[in-house]
Amino acid sequence: MALFASLAVLTALLINPHGLASACTFTIVNGCSYQVWPAILPTVGSPMLANGGFALAAGQSSSLTVPFGWSGRMWARTGCQFDSGGQGSCLTGDCGNKLQCNGIGGEPPASLVEITLNGAAGLDFYDVSLVDGFNVPLNLCPSGGSGACTVAGCVNNINYNCPAELQLIGNGQVVACKSACLAFNSPQYCCTGAYTSSCGPTRYSQIFKSACPAAYSYAKDDPSSLYTCKNPYAYTITFCPARLSC
Repeated sequence: MALFASLAVLTALLINPHGLASACTFTIVNGCSYQVWPAILPTVGSPMLANGGFALAAGQSSSLTVPFGWSGRMWARTGCQFDSGGQGSCLTGDCGNKLQCNGIGGEPPASLVEITLNGAAGLDFYDVSLVDGFNVPLNLCPSGGSGACTVAGCVNNINYNCPAELQLIGNGQVVACKSACLAFNSPQYCCTGAYTSSCGPTRYSQIFKSACPAAYSYAKDDPSSLYTCKNPYAYTITFCPARLSC
């Protein structure tokens, strides 16, 4: 994905200005009424966190200490069933049919958190992306730090208003909403080919943007969707948040 690739480039430019924090805490909260299975994929050069995945019951939270310069993405898997050996599958966000993803990316559609800690000029870069589609509401809140430090996220459940041609059905109901790029694999929707430099919003991306203005709705949605914060000490990632706030 274009944005995630750009974050990987920023990782390569990492600096450690004097006085910036060397570690950050990620607190992952399940605000959903059902169990989710958070998944984590680091970029190349960043360490694995929590073996890449775990279970989180409704109302529970889990905290991770994340080192300076870490970069990667997080998402929620839903409708999972795993055996005692950690083998199984999920209706959404599956990462190779196992509980601990260990470097395997998620199957779209899935709502993503993307983040680079202490990147260029000592800034954290972060966003919530629906470029590959949506499965659960989520938000990302920095704590401390200076600058805008705005909450990124998507509180509304797009599955309720997902067009039929974008719907992913599981167990007889809509469990996720595909992006138009994922559904149709067209340059117009994927911002590729002739549309690489002239890509704009479409009627499908506008559905996502209208529901979730603080999230990426398509690949070129940078101006209103990519956020920065200087040296926050923690982030809270909440699945199914009650509101778009920290």
